Amino acid sequence: MTHTIELIAYAGATLLTGLVAGVFLAFSDFVMRSLSAATPVAGIEAMQLINRKVYASVFLVWLLGMAPVSAALAAYAWFAIDGPAADWFIAGGTIYVIGTFLVTMLGNVPMNRRLDGMTTAGAETQIYWQTYATYWTMWNHVRTVSSALASGCFLVGCVLYA
Repeated sequence: MTHTIELIAYAGATLLTGLVAGVFLAFSDFVMRSLSAATPVAGIEAMQLINRKVYASVFLVWLLGMAPVSAALAAYAWFAIDGPAADWFIAGGTIYVIGTFLVTMLGNVPMNRRLDGMTTAGAETQIYWQTYATYWTMWNHVRTVSSALASGCFLVGCVLYA
């Protein structure tokens, strides 16, 4: 890649990981608190609907798409870029893949699938909702911080590389 194309690619990663962080921040900051404050049936039903709608969203494309892109940009930096910018690019890619993508796939998604298979008014669902809301939000905090850190690392790398 030429220097300009490299900067455009890393700037794009900065933007998209930052946008992913923003969506996660909204959930951590007020969406989950609002759903938890609602009646359990209302909170459960709303979260089930949100989880179903996310499959047809631009957000999902960004969230999942940035995993291989981040890994590829980190690998590219490892092999093709010299200096401190490479370290920041590698850190950004690694943080995103581990702290955002893997946490999503191993933490939040299994919880979403379990909740989706439950009836909103079932006694088991009412009990699970309390655990779900607490732990799902905890893992979402991790995703929020990780995607924001990845964005910051890509940004610092861009500044150093420019």
